[in-house]
Amino acid sequence: MLDHIDLARLRDVLDGPWAAVRNAHREHLDARFLPVYGETGDQARERITRLLTELPAELGMASAFPTEYGGSSDVGGSIIASEMLAQVDLSLMVKAGVQWGLFGGAVAALGTRRHHDAYLRDIVSGTVFGCFAMTETGHGSDVQQLRTTCTYDPQTQTFDLHTPHEAARKDYIGNAARDGRMAVVFAQLITNGRRHGVHAWLVPIRDAQGNPLPGVRIGDAGPKAGLLGVDNGRLTFDHVQVPRDMLLDRYGQVAPDGTYSSPIENDSRRFFTMLGTLVRGRVSVGGAASAATKSALTIAVRYGDIRRQFGTPDADREVLLNDYLAHQRKLLPALATTYALHFAQTELVAALSEVQGGDGPVDEHRQRELESRAAGLKAAQTWHATRTIQMCREACGGAGYLSENRLPSLKADTDVFTTFEGDNTVLLQLVAKGLLTGYRDEFGSLDGWGRASFVAEQVREMVLERTAARSLIERLISAVPGRDDEVAVTDRGWQLKVFEDREKHLLDGAVRRLRNGAATKKDHPFDIFNDVQDHVLAVAAAHIDRITLEAFVAGIEDTADTAVRALLSRVCDLYALSVIETNKGWFLEHGRLTPARSKAITSVVNGLLKDLRPHLRTLVDGFAIPDTWLHCAILREEPGRQDTMTAHDAAGDWQVVPA
Repeated sequence: MLDHIDLARLRDVLDGPWAAVRNAHREHLDARFLPVYGETGDQARERITRLLTELPAELGMASAFPTEYGGSSDVGGSIIASEMLAQVDLSLMVKAGVQWGLFGGAVAALGTRRHHDAYLRDIVSGTVFGCFAMTETGHGSDVQQLRTTCTYDPQTQTFDLHTPHEAARKDYIGNAARDGRMAVVFAQLITNGRRHGVHAWLVPIRDAQGNPLPGVRIGDAGPKAGLLGVDNGRLTFDHVQVPRDMLLDRYGQVAPDGTYSSPIENDSRRFFTMLGTLVRGRVSVGGAASAATKSALTIAVRYGDIRRQFGTPDADREVLLNDYLAHQRKLLPALATTYALHFAQTELVAALSEVQGGDGPVDEHRQRELESRAAGLKAAQTWHATRTIQMCREACGGAGYLSENRLPSLKADTDVFTTFEGDNTVLLQLVAKGLLTGYRDEFGSLDGWGRASFVAEQVREMVLERTAARSLIERLISAVPGRDDEVAVTDRGWQLKVFEDREKHLLDGAVRRLRNGAATKKDHPFDIFNDVQDHVLAVAAAHIDRITLEAFVAGIEDTADTAVRALLSRVCDLYALSVIETNKGWFLEHGRLTPARSKAITSVVNGLLKDLRPHLRTLVDGFAIPDTWLHCAILREEPGRQDTMTAHDAAGDWQVVPA
């Protein structure tokens, strides 16, 4: 039996280091910032643009920028601000993310002092709206192969920015269809007849009256399933002249005579370094997906605590939805995963703040590790959001399908999160390729893969380490006895060991298959990797599960309140055992579980559901989402309907008939 939980202390744990940022949003974002159900796309765009300019300065949406340009140099705070905005209106969050995270972030990260002095203040203040024009109709994931060109002419000292064909047009670009005045455009840099890879330019696209500038064609991406308030558009450039000094030249410079220079000689390494500086967007999307998931779970859990259906022989009232095991099976494992991902996100934001928040040079190894962690968690968080929001919609029955109950918009608005800021399947491959570099000594050289240069370019030279709580995790694992059947499945060390063992086994298997492929298909490098792609994705998924569990364990260790700590420990048990239960086919196939132990895990999971049922409402209330933000009619109206029905039944001769 768990002790009474002080809700304020649970909220303190979840709010974490940026509690002040979270509370500022709860205080300042009132009902006018909420979605308007049933509005048209044009109405939504107008409203979101207006609200973006009305966001209180106290919220720190642009806090990642240096103080001299209107920010507060708080990278972590800007991520938390994005998460909080996602619980209010996802269109507003994405619009803000385009303006300050992508557009402004690219100018800050890829530009130099002259660009910062000339543009950052107006970007931070919202005086200049801009776009992040990377994705093309023909290339979304493989952005290293973008087809837009930007060719330097020494005679005019300008670049010629050109879209050679329709597949090279910039597509799905936020802020492009309506509001953007400038764009950070990514294109192939060509000078003196040589291509130097993808670079970025700051390009005006509209005049002061909002008309497209000469050579710039702007189109609307058209109606979308969600995010109606975001003006996604298309950009095409017909030999647009761009001044030489509009090249964002932190990583590559072009002299007046066309001579190219860069502190990073290798084109591919330079490209990935440039992309790495933009990792904040990926961290924000993952956090926003989790924020939306918390909103959906809060709605479903609260509704399940008031909605009744079917009777029992020994009760005058029908049974609450949340009292059914089947309903608990839907909600509680998803809630446990949401908690686990919350602690993983907190750890990631702290790492981001440490790596990119200082004034000195960025540690390259830590930067690469950060990029991999961000890629993996973004995939896990957005897929979890898609599954969980759908489950919450179903858990609320027909009411969950009505716009007035928020869930349809949460579902529609987050659906694209699985593919923007990186397609999730591609991101998992990046995670796995990072892990595979730990075996580079066994391969010797990548020449052993048939001189697969495209593999060499994507594999980062890093060896991923444990989460921050390395010593804690090792201590817990080392305390596990040799025989699994002697250890309770709720033993934390055993759970950690199982997750680690699965990752290692899958990694070993992928490496073995790659080595065999290198021996038999050395002249077919694509086939070497493609033939083991399923194994590679499994490695990445297991890795994400492991680092998520370790982050949860570390978060519990840092929790001072004993009652909150005990509750979180049970939730962590449920997360770990639910992952094992979901993957028990693999564990049984590979002899990691006996059939008896597999059955025992299911029994323990059901026991945890019973233990956590009394705390179900507490767990969602711990997210501290204001009632106003939930913007959900059934939470306002269903209690009254239930009370009226109960009073009516008590006054008459109505009797609940058991199902």
